[in-house]
Amino acid sequence: MTAASRAPAGSVELLRVFTCGSVDDGKSTLIGRLLYDSKLILEDQLEALHRSSDITGEGRINLANLTDGLRAEREQGITIDVAYRYFATPRRKFIVADTPGHVQYTRNMVTGASTANLAVVLVDARNGVGQQTRRHAYVASLLSIPHLLVCVNKMDLVDFSEAVFNRIRADFAEFATRLNIRDITFIPISALHGDNVVESSSRMPWYAGAPVLRLIEGIYIASDRNLEYARFQVQCVIRTHQDAFQDFRGCAGQIAGGVFRRGDAVVVLPSGRSSRIREIHTFDGPVETAYSPMAVSILLDDDLDVGRGDLIAPPAQIPHLGQDLEAMVCWMSDEPLRLGGKYALKHTTRNARCVVRALKHRVNVDTLEPESPADSLRLNEIGLVALKTTVPLVFDEYRRNRYTGGFILMDEVTNETVAAGMIAEPVRPTPHPAPEYAV
Repeated sequence: MTAASRAPAGSVELLRVFTCGSVDDGKSTLIGRLLYDSKLILEDQLEALHRSSDITGEGRINLANLTDGLRAEREQGITIDVAYRYFATPRRKFIVADTPGHVQYTRNMVTGASTANLAVVLVDARNGVGQQTRRHAYVASLLSIPHLLVCVNKMDLVDFSEAVFNRIRADFAEFATRLNIRDITFIPISALHGDNVVESSSRMPWYAGAPVLRLIEGIYIASDRNLEYARFQVQCVIRTHQDAFQDFRGCAGQIAGGVFRRGDAVVVLPSGRSSRIREIHTFDGPVETAYSPMAVSILLDDDLDVGRGDLIAPPAQIPHLGQDLEAMVCWMSDEPLRLGGKYALKHTTRNARCVVRALKHRVNVDTLEPESPADSLRLNEIGLVALKTTVPLVFDEYRRNRYTGGFILMDEVTNETVAAGMIAEPVRPTPHPAPEYAV
């Protein structure tokens, strides 16, 4: 068996997917089955799977081993670290993150989910919607992932019962009314046997929908891009001497939202200085228009002091500027959050330090109700915190822009990442300074 031919680069759209759910709900097996039945497994990978099954005496290929690469994962039969798999069909390219289901590794799940377009939640048909199912669905909602595919797995162990599927769908749908996810699809599958994974199952004739592969190939994500609020975060300034009379001085980075056009009026933050876009350059040459998530260099009409960490935006769509933040954070460290604790903060391309001024509440992931008073957050807990930064940050609410609204906290001594944060409504929005001159 050989890998299927890949589509030409740039000709098909990329979809970022992550799988989640409780331990042993079949996340790794589903990804393995997708690759196996689509003939996307390379010959050497298939040979390694056969050798592994011979050693363990399972008598069949363990498709979960395609993603469970750590020895501890194979020995324990669980996923510990995030495993990424890259593949393509004629219709779409995919990056799939297989994330852990165990509560101990929720922080790893958050890492894999942070850039995803689609969350695939697996539910064991025998157990129904459990605590980790709700926890992971809530985290997906918190991370503003727009699409959710709920796969009710192991239908072969409940005799492919439509009643069981309908009960789980109703339970999850009731819970999902409290989530911020606008697109949820349900599908009954058996990842082990391939029912409704790549091909429709003859053993579930009552299900009239498409199998998993066809669903993820056809999901529409173009409208998910933030094309309303234009944001360009400067990573560096490129300067070259083109000739004796002209220098090239471009602000390089990735567009984090919206659309920029040559001639647009813009403001550089946090300085508040105004200019216009003279040119926009890509790797392939100059363009008239650039949009998220293109990587470009922007040349301004005026020779402004612009550097790493600055943000360029239209004057009519100024983001928030301030040092006081409220944010939902997922705590990722064995050392609990400390009230009054000082942490390093990385927001887009800007580094700062901050202090935890208050813990507003902790979230009960079973009920989604806030619990207060709360004095600390421990590993994998989620809560709303108030932070004070050492320098002003230019930011949006996370629900509006995942890039300019997200940040991470790090231990100042070890540089260990201790939390992932999603900025809420600003505490005290600081008006941005008036431009020095009109455009």
